[in-house]
Amino acid sequence: MSRGAFITFEGPDGSGKSTQIRQLESYLTEKGVDVFLTREPGGTEIGEKIRHLILDPANHEMDHLTEALLYAASRAQHVAQAIRPALEQGRTVICDRFMDSSIVYQGFGRRLGTQVRIVNEIAVAGLVPDLTFLLLVDPIEGKRRISDGFLDRLEREGMEYYQAVYDGYLQLAKECPSRIVVIDGASTIEEIQNKIRQCTDRFLLDRERRP
Repeated sequence: MSRGAFITFEGPDGSGKSTQIRQLESYLTEKGVDVFLTREPGGTEIGEKIRHLILDPANHEMDHLTEALLYAASRAQHVAQAIRPALEQGRTVICDRFMDSSIVYQGFGRRLGTQVRIVNEIAVAGLVPDLTFLLLVDPIEGKRRISDGFLDRLEREGMEYYQAVYDGYLQLAKECPSRIVVIDGASTIEEIQNKIRQCTDRFLLDRERRP
């Protein structure tokens, strides 16, 4: 059995990732694709407990490096227990956030730099997404979209932090143009989903044709 495809979704808070992920999952499932949907931080029982620690607003004293290491710990468990086994079973994994999020949120947003990439490379043990959809919205618009709901610890950060995250995503897109597909998050839900489906279909078809 060949290894399954690994698709990730990235973007600042308020970019509309969750809606697009659910729609893509339904689309692929209807086409007969065996989809495994998961998220970060989380995806496993241990990872979900770490997620609660990271995002709980009560943990306002958490050091930036502690935050980065917790994300990496959750990711290591996620890869070992859930993502890699699913891929080895030939399933198509769709993950809401992966290593790119840590690079921009902690590396750029928290200004921890390259040490975030180093610790996450250890955590993922060589696993890299095959295809990443990056939904980008202006930081001001992103904050506006999430302002009406309950805000977790990171969502309560100021505009300087969110601008750094946005800039980090732009930098990653430049570094990995063959993997990362940048999508305007200000487009309609239908326009975004159509582009995602077209790119996914083309990617999966090309993958099937490889010897």
